Formats: sequence, C-alpha cells, structure tokens
Amino acid sequence: MTTHPSTNSTQAKAPRLEFAKSAPKAFRALIAFDAAAREGLDPALVELIQIRASHLNQCAYCLHMHTNDARKAGESEDRLHMVAVWREARHFFTEREQAALALTEAMTLVAGTGVPDEVYAQAAALFDERELAQVIALICTINTWNRVALSTRKVAGTDER
Repeated sequence: MTTHPSTNSTQAKAPRLEFAKSAPKAFRALIAFDAAAREGLDPALVELIQIRASHLNQCAYCLHMHTNDARKAGESEDRLHMVAVWREARHFFTEREQAALALTEAMTLVAGTGVPDEVYAQAAALFDERELAQVIALICTINTWNRVALSTRKVAGTDER
C-alpha cells in the first residue's frame, strides 16, 4: 500500500502548548492586529486571502477554520475548491481578488522572490492606499496565525471560537 509522504501510521501528535494561555498579551495583540487588518475589507476577500496563505503554509488548522468561515458567509464550494489553483481558474475570481491572491502568494513566499513590482503594481492599481495597506496587514496576520498554529501543533477541526 502506498501512503502519502506526509502521512504516518501513528496517531496525530498532541498540541505543544496553548499559545493564548502561555502568552496572553501577545495573543490579545495579535487578535487586535487581525481585527484592525480586516476592518473595512470585503469579508469574502478576507477569507480568500486567509485560505490561500494557509494553503501555502500547509496549515490545516487555519485552512479548516477559514474554509468553514467562508462557507458560513455564503462562499460557494466551487470558489473554495479553486483558490489553490486560482491562476488556472481566474474566471471564478474578480480582478481585485486575483490581485490580492497574487500579493498573498508573494508575501507568504517572500523569501523566495520578494514581492515582485508587477504583483504590487497590480494590487495598487485595484485597491486604494488604505485598502492596500489593510490587505498587506491581513496577509501579515494570517501568516503569523499559520506560524503559531503550526509551531504549537494546533489540530484541524478543533477551533474553539
């Protein structure tokens, strides 16, 4: 029998620590930053950004949470399935969503290529300065949440909100 390379036959590993309890001030600051980042942005766009960054970071906990949040907000299954391959399925997404997804990819994978001028220019052409700053802040927050969830081994499907 062939198994997926990331699959092993043992039970899932236990979470390492409860970040919110172990670093409550940092946790509250991150909650506040997240709330400030999403302020005034279209909720559908917020979820698409969070889903794409979570794909790239392979964060099952956040991916599960944000796809569920998107469904509750009325997002279609078709669009949720196409986020990971949005470049091949552009017709599912608006120009602004495509620009935000490209910026999400560039910022999430920043160590590889930086944020290319054309990616930034496309986003800057479609978002006003305040919106663009909010999108950048949101991409920063989801990448931070992904790193917290991955480093503490948050388990997908155990969202306690």
